[in-house]
Amino acid sequence: MPTAIAVTSADLVLPAPDRHTPGAAVLRPPGEAGLEAALAETTALLERHGHLVALVPPWLPPATVRRLHTVRAILETDRIALLDIDLPPLGTAVLARQLRQLTVSDFSPGVLASAARLLSHYIYAGALLGSVAKLDRIPVGLKAHARSWSPSAQFAVLAHPQPHLARLGAAAAPAHGGVLPPGPAFATHLTFARGQLSSDWVTAELAPAWKVQGVMENPLPADSARWWATPKLVEFAAAIPDVSVLYQLVASVRREQCRWCGFELIGDRCGFCAAPLAAPPPEDGAAPRARAATGS
Repeated sequence: MPTAIAVTSADLVLPAPDRHTPGAAVLRPPGEAGLEAALAETTALLERHGHLVALVPPWLPPATVRRLHTVRAILETDRIALLDIDLPPLGTAVLARQLRQLTVSDFSPGVLASAARLLSHYIYAGALLGSVAKLDRIPVGLKAHARSWSPSAQFAVLAHPQPHLARLGAAAAPAHGGVLPPGPAFATHLTFARGQLSSDWVTAELAPAWKVQGVMENPLPADSARWWATPKLVEFAAAIPDVSVLYQLVASVRREQCRWCGFELIGDRCGFCAAPLAAPPPEDGAAPRARAATGS
């Protein structure tokens, strides 16, 4: 069975783009499952898939993050990768879908886990907001804060890969350059989700300007309103949809072996133990048992 890709809520599991893409596991938070149940569920995932790669964004509640680390520590396993990728909720869901697409390839679990950081750089995540008065995820000027009090105010905000904020409207003055957020220079598919803001701007203006290959609407993740500091939003994320392009992107990066845990990796950091590539080997007895990237 392919490596399991896990998220922390069911609304981060987007529909599979094809019949070959497996689903994602949902690691329930402490409020929904006790520690004993979490241990049993994680053990079952490891027995079935061999390895588990979980996205653990920093905006999760601290109790949820502690639960994940506690489960890994109790099980005393190095087959669980907890990846702290900082994307907005819908962008996180899109990244999880890309990793799910790649699980059916011949990439080892170590390469798959470390590929998450690489793929995240190619995700354009933002939102159309009715207010930026409380937004603290990107820089917001005083004028934008003041204009947020207007009932008809709307702001185009790009959080990743580069922050961008502009007020929309005929008389609006852009906050950082052009009104439209700068889009990707490669082929993408646009996923969007509506909150309490009635607008077709994402599909009518942003999608054509970014020349996306397709558009898909999904329910808004529960954490989106908190991340964007307002329920008046339409969240969007543009990303590479073609699994063959994703494969070539990951395969083009040189592979190394982690000197700490033995997993195969790309980039400068191991996805399973988070050790940097140039890290010296640990002292005797201080490291987990090294294993091959495809071992169990």
